[in-house]
Amino acid sequence: MRQILPLLILCLMLALPGAPARANPYAEMVRAELLPGWRRPDGVHVAALRLVMAEGWKTYWRAPGDAGIPPLFDWSGSGNLADIQPIWPTPVVFSQNGMRSIGYKRELVLPLAITPRRDGRAVNLEGRIQIGICDDICVPADLSVSAALPVGGRPDPRIAAAMADVPVPGAEAGVRAVDCAVTPTKDGLRLTARVALPRAGQATALVVETADPQIWVSEAKLSHAQGTLTAISELIHVSGGPFALDRSGLRLTVLGTGQAVDIRGCPAP
Repeated sequence: MRQILPLLILCLMLALPGAPARANPYAEMVRAELLPGWRRPDGVHVAALRLVMAEGWKTYWRAPGDAGIPPLFDWSGSGNLADIQPIWPTPVVFSQNGMRSIGYKRELVLPLAITPRRDGRAVNLEGRIQIGICDDICVPADLSVSAALPVGGRPDPRIAAAMADVPVPGAEAGVRAVDCAVTPTKDGLRLTARVALPRAGQATALVVETADPQIWVSEAKLSHAQGTLTAISELIHVSGGPFALDRSGLRLTVLGTGQAVDIRGCPAP
């Protein structure tokens, strides 16, 4: 738990309301832009946030690991925006000073599925992006992006490639069974997840996410035997108190098997 306190403090500082957006003071490390994309027949607009980092620098996935900084997005300044959902491409696992982080190096194209408030009209997208970028040191970057997303447009091969590079659902990946055992600990809960899938022995990480962002999840300890991957994680509420775990809100992502796997929900054994 002590390892995550500096990152929690940093994230709280980044999330303070009312802080003004600034010009990018880290332009030599990272550049941000919005790719305008295209409007689908169902009315959803597909755009993307593109981050280009200098040689050696990286940024983080939605679940960045103990050594990473979680990204934060604020689209509240946008016009004609009803909803926006990021579609995360498969990340890479990094090792840094004996700790694991998960993210992207050199470039991230993050597709955005955007629902306009009023169909058939342009969306004026205004975003404040707070991310961590790391080389030998880690730096919090506060970036601003904007773009007009007109009706129409055309498919962008960069966005299409990123959308094709997402973890596949468990059923498509050949997951035969999955279950999670939960036991109480002094500080919270211990989650033991078991996933039966092809190439289980090649997995480098199994990332556990919960529906409650106030629950911290430790890096999983992995083992495998007879085609089953077992991952043990500690779960602690940031308040330090007891909490309930919603099994239907659990999300398991298996990385390193040649094909990342996305598993939603985890029943009891």
